[in-house]
Formats: sequence, C-alpha cells, structure tokens
Amino acid sequence: MVTGASTADLALILVDARKGVLEQSRRHAFIASLLRIPHLVVCVNKMDLVDFDEEVFERIRAEFTGWAAKLDIHDMTFIPISALHGDNVVERSQRMDWYDGPSLLYHLEHVHVASDRNLQDARFPVQWVTRPMSDELHDYRGYAGEVASGVFRTGDEIVVLPSGLTSRIAGIDTFDGELEEAYPPLSVTMRLEDDIDVSRGDMICRPSNRPKEARDIDAMVCWMSDRPLAASGRYRIKHTSRTALAKVDEVIYRIDVNSLHRNEEATGLELNEIGKLRLRLSAPLLVDEYRRNRATGSFILIDESTNDTVGAGMVL
Repeated sequence: MVTGASTADLALILVDARKGVLEQSRRHAFIASLLRIPHLVVCVNKMDLVDFDEEVFERIRAEFTGWAAKLDIHDMTFIPISALHGDNVVERSQRMDWYDGPSLLYHLEHVHVASDRNLQDARFPVQWVTRPMSDELHDYRGYAGEVASGVFRTGDEIVVLPSGLTSRIAGIDTFDGELEEAYPPLSVTMRLEDDIDVSRGDMICRPSNRPKEARDIDAMVCWMSDRPLAASGRYRIKHTSRTALAKVDEVIYRIDVNSLHRNEEATGLELNEIGKLRLRLSAPLLVDEYRRNRATGSFILIDESTNDTVGAGMVL
C-alpha cells in the first residue's frame, strides 16, 4: 500500500457495515495520513446487510472520526454504499433517503485535486544530461527530468545544487515541441543560457528558494522486508535521482498503528512496521519536509547485498 499510495491524490477505505472499524481500516487510514494523501473517502459498504440502517452508518462514522482525530487528515468524506446492488455507487440510492451527500462516482469526479500540488517550491531533479551530438544539434545540451514541484518558465533565474552555480532558463523542450513553462508532473528537457557543470543527481531550483542540504535526517520509515531493520544498519538511500549510503544512527520510536502509541524502547523494525529513524548519510541530499513536498521529501532504502527495496521513508 505504501508503494501504491505514495503518489495518490485520494484514498478510498472500505468498511464492512456489519463489522465496523477493524484493525485493517485503521492501518490503511494511518498510512494514508502518513503519506499525506490529501483526500480520504470512507465507504461504509454492505449497507444492504444491515437493512440500510442510518444508525449503523452514523455509529461507524462517529467511531472512525473519533479515532482519526489523532491523525493529520484535512478532508474526510463518508459515503454509505451497497456495492452489490449499486446503491450510492454511480447514482444516489432511493433506499437511503436519509443520506443527502453525493454518490461515490460523483464525488470522485468532482473532488478538487489541482490545488494539492506544490506550485511554490520550484524543484527539478536532473535525471539525464542530453547531448545528441548530431549534425543538426551539434552543440545541444539539455537537462532532462520530471518537474517535482513549482513552475519553471523560460527566462527564469535558477541555481544548480549542490554546486551553487547560477544561470537562466534558455528553453524548455518536450517531444512535442518547446514550452513556455513547465509544472508537475511534466517530464521535460531544460536548456540553460550558460554552459555550466550539471549532472545526474543535481537539482535545479530558485536562488531564493532552496531545499535543505542535509547529511543527517529524521524520517518516518515503513519497513518492507522480512529481514528486520536494526540500529546501526547500513543501506543505500535513493532520493529523487541522487543516491548515497545511509547508516541508521538511532531508532527513535516505533508506532503501534492501532493505538498510535509510540514505543520509544524499540530497537528495530520488523516487516510492515513503521517508526521514526535518524539517518547519517555519506553525502548530503537536497531534501524538503515531506508534509510540504512529497516528491523531494520521500526516499527509499535499498539493501546493498540483495538490491531489494527494504524501506520507504518520509523526511520530517
């Protein structure tokens, strides 16, 4: 779920009307909150098996709302449905006339997600330096990647990190032609006015708005490996298009996803456990806080011996 939800705009959680809020529902809501998914829809399903009873729906809504108050969820919607019979799925149900909200499909089609993107902090991690060296593009040098956040326009002043060299955008190219501006999640090739040293792993941003250059980071990590994480463990960290070595300096606490209790005596993480870690890096990374920028605030941890992705992290 962490992998799939990391780029989602909305999470939909199904609750069985007969069983109420179970551990799995709490776990999924907690992970959705941790991953800063802006919109959460709780579908109370199988309403046909409880005779479309309004009291059952209201009881589940009250229980879930009370528990979710501990989480950082800003937009939460409850919809009673019967997936088997289609009640409140595509069209409003006549058998639940006490419900005055939208159907599920209507809500999904009209939820506003455009404003959820970070358009203030301009971040462009360089994935590839493009040098065609052809007769028609003999001197072409472009920097290819996906716009992580913010808006870049032709003529804008930029700085390349970590070198600190400055220039201006000479042009923004795509397969379909040149653009005047680029914004997330467009993949583009950026040309600069000056011939400066830029390579994979560098980041192009605004001179007055830069990410933090950090060698020590605190992060929430979801562990995804059968081999437990232990304090002093060593891994490879991949952040945007940049990689480095990471050592676990400290396991600060482990979270019980059911009670949200923080176990500060924990010394490691097992499969599917979530905890706060302090990492020491072999080289600085250009990071933002995850709550502000999901693209430049996230990373993965890789086991060097197996090349498996063993953890997903969010910078605090």
